[in-house]
Amino acid sequence: MLKEERLQKIIEQIAQDNKVVLDDLSRLLNVSTDTVRRDIKELSDKGLLKAVRGGAIIGSPVHPHFKERQHIDTHHKKVIAQKALEFIKPGQVIILNGGTTTTAVIAALPRDINLTVVTNSFPVVSILEDYPHVTVFFIGGELNKHAYSTTGHETIEAIRNFRADVCLMGICSIDLKLGLTGFTYQESLVDRAMIETSKYVIALSTYDKIGASDPYYVCAANAIDVIVTEKDPSTTDLSGFKEAGILIK
Repeated sequence: MLKEERLQKIIEQIAQDNKVVLDDLSRLLNVSTDTVRRDIKELSDKGLLKAVRGGAIIGSPVHPHFKERQHIDTHHKKVIAQKALEFIKPGQVIILNGGTTTTAVIAALPRDINLTVVTNSFPVVSILEDYPHVTVFFIGGELNKHAYSTTGHETIEAIRNFRADVCLMGICSIDLKLGLTGFTYQESLVDRAMIETSKYVIALSTYDKIGASDPYYVCAANAIDVIVTEKDPSTTDLSGFKEAGILIK
């Protein structure tokens, strides 16, 4: 199969399934995974898709709405939520951003836990209304109707009034060299403020976001203490992150 035919086939597959996997493409195209990886990089450089660890996803200029994202990778998010719970202890001050993964963690909390939660996420606040021993500080600002969260100068200034024990950060992407990056400028500024005001930072990330990047810088990779993913840490090739002192769960 000619290279141009391979590239077209990859584009067709990603248009059909919204994502492609290296091993699957290798079998489909009857070429090595290294060849497929180079093809994906070329298409990614042209903006026709977005390369991620193990394959690629559809390269959309529009980040999916919260309502759409809450139905994507639900099983993986539940696994991540259960892993993240081990870092949450009674009496802590927890700060967290908007997103479907952080919402999944909050939904998994024991109903009788005693916490202080600081957030800019409407869905998180909605869940915590029924938790009798959780004190909630909702950070106001400009409403992002797409993400059901607040952003802006007022949001960032309010965040700086807190000193959190743990930051639970739902992320868009993290790369060892490029750092933690976000899809929108305003949300990235809010995420940075949350990280800067926290003693311990936990990035909640499905595996395909690791090794990927987005347009807006949040922080260096080594500003993160833990990456929680749905994968078994013993089966993942994340040695670079481990060497940088980041715990993989």
